[in-house]
Amino acid sequence: MGIHMQILIAILLGIKRNWHIFFGLIAGIIVGILFPSSSYPTINKVLNFLGQGFINIIQMVVIPLVISAIVIGVSNIGDNKQLAKFGKKMIFYYLIITTAAVAIGAILALIFKPGLGAQDFISSDVAAQMQGYVAGAIAEQKANMSGMILDMIPSNPFSSLASGNMIPIIIFVLTFAIALAKVGEINRPVVSFFESVFAATMKVTDWIMYLAAPGVFALTASSVASFGMEMFGEVWKYFLVIVLGLAIQFFIVYPLLMKIFSKVPVGKLYTAITEAIMVAFGTASSSATLPLTITCCEKRGISNKICSFVLPLGATLNMDGTALVQTVAVIFLTQAYGIDLSLGLIIQIAVLAMIASSTSAGIPGAGLITIALVLNGIGLAPDQLVVGFSFLFALERLADMLRSTVNVASDAVVAAIIADNENEINYDLLNNPDGYKEIV
Repeated sequence: MGIHMQILIAILLGIKRNWHIFFGLIAGIIVGILFPSSSYPTINKVLNFLGQGFINIIQMVVIPLVISAIVIGVSNIGDNKQLAKFGKKMIFYYLIITTAAVAIGAILALIFKPGLGAQDFISSDVAAQMQGYVAGAIAEQKANMSGMILDMIPSNPFSSLASGNMIPIIIFVLTFAIALAKVGEINRPVVSFFESVFAATMKVTDWIMYLAAPGVFALTASSVASFGMEMFGEVWKYFLVIVLGLAIQFFIVYPLLMKIFSKVPVGKLYTAITEAIMVAFGTASSSATLPLTITCCEKRGISNKICSFVLPLGATLNMDGTALVQTVAVIFLTQAYGIDLSLGLIIQIAVLAMIASSTSAGIPGAGLITIALVLNGIGLAPDQLVVGFSFLFALERLADMLRSTVNVASDAVVAAIIADNENEINYDLLNNPDGYKEIV
């Protein structure tokens, strides 16, 4: 049986086990088609309220989860040499995945040329509505590289906590956790405190996941009602490139990576993380899905030592799906405005997309905001891009749902590979879906 058929069977088995979440997705699509927001604005407002409420509820545990997981993970690793080894492997695998993503996105965009003729389908009314939003987003991203690096260093960790700025939080927590590991047994009271925080946070996650099906339903219905299925008839090339690129990443790149660097069966891993994949699709947020991703991986065979170190960092820094979509979007804009694409410019777009994706928050819509970094890097003026940006915003939610799914899967793939390399994976549990502990 081919590897792609194994993956499809694995996902179908996971869907069967979690039929209620899948039912929420399908019901959301049907309701969104039957009740478009233009005709039923009140219903759409209610759906949007419920969906945003679900995202807010699950996001409230993300920061305590990330902080406690990193402290525990670094403390469990203990040995600085082992910590450095884990870190190097994580960076190595994430670099391979993200490089493959931007290369795939660039190649497909150049082959299909989704930007040609796009102006014929861009509404001037939508462009006018988005103008202020786009100008503000681009203004925020005009800082140079040194400014970006300085922004990553938390001058006030508590301010970063309050604003939810994840990269400075992670840098501070990593530094703090390494210091705790260096001071020896005296760190036990502090580490024990964070172990309690982690356990309590995971318990809250268990409770929240009872709302997964209605939350996914509301978010999906709101998206379809707002943008409509008929949009695919007008922008099929752009959407086709995104779907095809993310599918190649999901069905080819990840399995190849696992085949080359580990003995993890890809079908079994995808079965293990099906709940996280479906929730990522429904919420369009890799950060909001993080608690469920950790739970799926831990309860299905990957050790806490690996999960608590790799997954929180991956949910913030590893955004290969976002990098792919950003690469396609920028090339789309250059094609739409008739800008010649030299090889050097294409490489520059790809590199900037890798950097911009790592600074993107794992929340809905964040990827399109950080795309301004890529555009500024290749010298495009904001007033050139208003119409094109309005086109991208119209599809943003749909693209967001797909790329978040890929982002979450890649984090789990890297965690599984590192766990296999370090003998931190229970294959008896991973290979036995019938014995999985229930997540939702």
